[in-house]
Amino acid sequence: MKPATSSTTSLWLDRPEPIADEPLPAGDHLDDIVVGAGITGLTTALLLARAGRRVAVLEAGVVGSLASGNTTAKVSLLQGTKMSTMLRYQSQDVARAYIEGSLEGQQWMLRFCDDHDVPYQVRDAVTYASSPEQAATVTQELEATQAVGLPTFAMANLDVPFPSFGAVVLRDQAQIDPLDLLSALVEQIRSHGGSVHQGVRVMDVSWSGRRTVTLEDGSTLHADTVVLATGYPILDRSLYFAKLEPTRSYALAYDAPAETIPDGMYLSAGSPSRSVRDVPTADGGRKLLIGGAGHPVGRTSSERAKVDQLREWTARHFPGAVETHAWSAQDYQSHDTVPYIGPMPRGGGSVFVATGFDKWGMTSGIMAARSISAQILDEQPSWQKVMSTRVTRPSGAAHLGVINAKVAAAAATAAVSAETRTAPAQPAEGEGAVGRRGIVPVGTSTVNGTTCAVRAICTHLGGVLTWNDNEKTYDCPLHSSRFAADGTVIEGPAVRPLKRLETEEEPS
Repeated sequence: MKPATSSTTSLWLDRPEPIADEPLPAGDHLDDIVVGAGITGLTTALLLARAGRRVAVLEAGVVGSLASGNTTAKVSLLQGTKMSTMLRYQSQDVARAYIEGSLEGQQWMLRFCDDHDVPYQVRDAVTYASSPEQAATVTQELEATQAVGLPTFAMANLDVPFPSFGAVVLRDQAQIDPLDLLSALVEQIRSHGGSVHQGVRVMDVSWSGRRTVTLEDGSTLHADTVVLATGYPILDRSLYFAKLEPTRSYALAYDAPAETIPDGMYLSAGSPSRSVRDVPTADGGRKLLIGGAGHPVGRTSSERAKVDQLREWTARHFPGAVETHAWSAQDYQSHDTVPYIGPMPRGGGSVFVATGFDKWGMTSGIMAARSISAQILDEQPSWQKVMSTRVTRPSGAAHLGVINAKVAAAAATAAVSAETRTAPAQPAEGEGAVGRRGIVPVGTSTVNGTTCAVRAICTHLGGVLTWNDNEKTYDCPLHSSRFAADGTVIEGPAVRPLKRLETEEEPS
């Protein structure tokens, strides 16, 4: 059940003491600027700071405000059906290299946690069939993971309160509270002479000569290298927006009878996705964490309905569970399943990017940080060299075509929807819509008693936005930029806010 007091902040971010901020670095030049204070950006910054470099991390929101602070935080090499999917697009050598890099990321994280008193729990990871039809998918994942060297095994029956029809299991993986980890990373960055800055939005990076980072207030910083660890890269030069598939998914935390909460980390093998894990509490108890119901950003008739489906599933299988937190996260899958890690094409060899972790940033994010920091320090892990040999097979090219065909279809659907609807003058509390005022799409919403009107055209590439009825935001169905009801940028690739409109103003 959902009580009226359920928080819309993630369980991890709901803590009384936020991470302290600090002034921007003085002086004209830095060795490295890292954009984004999630697990990838902070780990990269720490590795560079440990090497004696002058590093600054710039975060538009707060530390962990996007994917890293809203994850289900499984630190696992068994990643749903990742391996069987990857082997449809990549060679076994590339898939093995991905596992090797992920293992290095996992081991680095757990060593860091041990060294800095960051708690984590060892759990078995389980990919399970939630219907008889998914049993074959589970078998394929078992075979794929064993082919790349993981010691997985099959399990016919699970001791869980939800339906299962066989599973693949990997022992001794881990789960974590990501904010505990991020806080420790920030502390270590600062202790090694680096700096972390929140509420600082990067608008552009140029490299005619030295690398210049332009901030929202018009000021600039300079560095030898720039690392974009922003989820979706904020620069369009390499067309990552055409090669990534963004999805939004949901998580719910519950107080539940301890005997009903299963041990282990569970993820269903098909759609609709369901994720289950426990969360230890300070009083020695445990919470229940349920996730899933993912969908392409901005391309569902009702985000609220997706969350309600997750609630209904939980109520059916965990009766008596009481919801305490509800939140969502955004993730990106590359067109050929391998993350993009390394120098950005046409970036002058000094702008690096890390994206496409497909919900597995707890391992892939640190893998990316290890790789990028090594490359900046004139090294390169052997597994990264192999991953860099990826080629676009016919299956990958076909998937890329499908991704962009869906973008075109979503753009047309959003435009037609706005064209055929008149923008409401005064929506009810918590409601919003995109309609037309004259010939221009306008979004009108009422949130927390304030009615706002905005020009509902994405400031990235001009897509018509849709209203997210669960989070009270405007979402772009093209490349997943998101904006608050007042037009403020929540996440990119857009970096500029929507134009605010007066009630009587005609958009221009």
